[in-house]
Amino acid sequence: MKKAALHNLGCKVNAYETEAMQQLLVENGFEIVPFTETADVYVINTCSVTGMADKKSRQMLHRAKKLNPDSIVVAAGCYVQTSKEQAMADTAIDILIGNNKKHELIAALAAFERNRKGKGQEPAEGVRKGKYANIIDINDKTEYEGLYLDKTAEHTRAFIKVQDGCNQFCSYCIIPYARGRVRSRSLSDVTAEVRRLAGNGYQEVVLTGIHLSSYGVDSGENLLNLIQEVHKVEGIRRIRLGSLEPKIVTEEFARELSRLPKLCPHFHLSLQSGCDATLKRMNRKYTCEEYRRGCALLRKYFEHPAITTDVIVGFPGETEEEFAATRAFLKEIAFFEVHIFKYSMRQGTKAASMPDQISQEVKNIRSDILFEDTERMSRDFAAWYQGKSVEVLLEEADVVEGRASMVGHTPEYVKAVLPGSDFKANELVKGKALEVISDHILLLSPNSTENID
Repeated sequence: MKKAALHNLGCKVNAYETEAMQQLLVENGFEIVPFTETADVYVINTCSVTGMADKKSRQMLHRAKKLNPDSIVVAAGCYVQTSKEQAMADTAIDILIGNNKKHELIAALAAFERNRKGKGQEPAEGVRKGKYANIIDINDKTEYEGLYLDKTAEHTRAFIKVQDGCNQFCSYCIIPYARGRVRSRSLSDVTAEVRRLAGNGYQEVVLTGIHLSSYGVDSGENLLNLIQEVHKVEGIRRIRLGSLEPKIVTEEFARELSRLPKLCPHFHLSLQSGCDATLKRMNRKYTCEEYRRGCALLRKYFEHPAITTDVIVGFPGETEEEFAATRAFLKEIAFFEVHIFKYSMRQGTKAASMPDQISQEVKNIRSDILFEDTERMSRDFAAWYQGKSVEVLLEEADVVEGRASMVGHTPEYVKAVLPGSDFKANELVKGKALEVISDHILLLSPNSTENID
C-alpha cells in the first residue's frame, strides 16, 4: 500500500480542502502517515495571502522532497495559482494543482505516473521530465468544485466549505486572483454533507467560505436560508458561522438567527480598521457607523454575543490619528477577541504601490498596543460568565494548571475547563463557571456539571 502525507497552510477553507483530498487518497487505497515520515506522495495545500505565506509554502515543498527524494510532491492551491511560472521551475515540485482542480488529485497522480514511465507527452521546454500541471484561469470558473467530507480530523466539530471565491477586491488582498469569483455550493449538497457528518457523530458544524456573506449571490440562494436548512438536520446541536461582512447583519438577519436555538452567538465580523479614511483606502465596502449598527443589532437580539474581528495595523498611509481612531473604536465595540495583523505588502495588489508605506518598527509598536488592549477585552468578556451556568461541548482531555481535565467551548467559543471529569469528548454538558483562569479560560465546577441529553 502506498503512503501519503499531507500538510495544510492557510485558512479554514484550505484545511477543509486538505481533509477532502486526504479522503480521496484513502478512498483510492493510500495509507495516510504523518508529514514528518517517509511517504510515496506528499501533498502540500499552499497559501498565498502574503509574501511570507508564499515563502512558507516553498519551504514545505522542499522539506517534503528532502524527506524522500523519490517521492511525488504535489503543490496545490493558492501559491501555484498565483505563481505558476515560479512553481513550474521549482525542481522540488512534481505536480501542480490549482484551485478548483483539487478534486482531480487522483487523476493528476495517475497522469504523472504515466508521464514518468514515458507513456505521456514530453514536458515543456525548460521543465524537468515528468512535471505535471493542472492550473486553469480561475476567473473563468463559475461552477463550485466538488469536494466533500464524511469525517474530519476533529472529533466533535466539522468545518464545511459552502462557498468559494470573492468579488470584493480589497486593495491589500490577492485572494480574488487566487480564488476567482464567487461560486456557491448547492443547498442540497451542503445539507447532505451535514447529514452524513451528523450520522458519524458530529454535533457541531462550522459553515465557512472564502467570502461567506456572498453565499448564494450566484445561485439565487442566501446565507440565512442555508443556515435555516442546516438547522433542521437531526443530530446537529450547534451551528457556527465563519467570517461575515458587517453589512450582512440587518434587522431581519439578526432577528431570524436569534430564533434558531442551535445557532451559536459567536460572530466574526471583519473590520480591518476603525477609521473611515483607512477603510476607504482599503476598498472596504462599509463605514464604521455601519459596522457599529451591525454590532448593536446582534446585541439587541442576543443576550451576550461574542463578537470577534480582524484588524490590520500599519496599512499604507495610516497616521497616528487614524491608528488612534481604530484603537478607540475597538474599545467602544468591546470585542471578545481581535486578531491583529501587521500589514504585509503583497505584490500584485493596489496597496503595494501606495505611497506612505509604514515602517516595520511602527507596525510592531501599534500591534503591541492593540494586543494589550484586546487581551483586557477578552478577559472582561469571559468574566461575565462567572457564577453563571454555561453549556460546554467537551472536545478533549488535557492537563490544565497541573490538573487532569476535559476541555471544550461554550456556544460563544469561550474555552472552558472541567477538572477531574468522568465525562468524555463529544459530550454536551452544563455547569457553573467558577472563575476565569489563564488566557480567559472558564473553570467549571465539577460538582455542578451534568450531561445534557
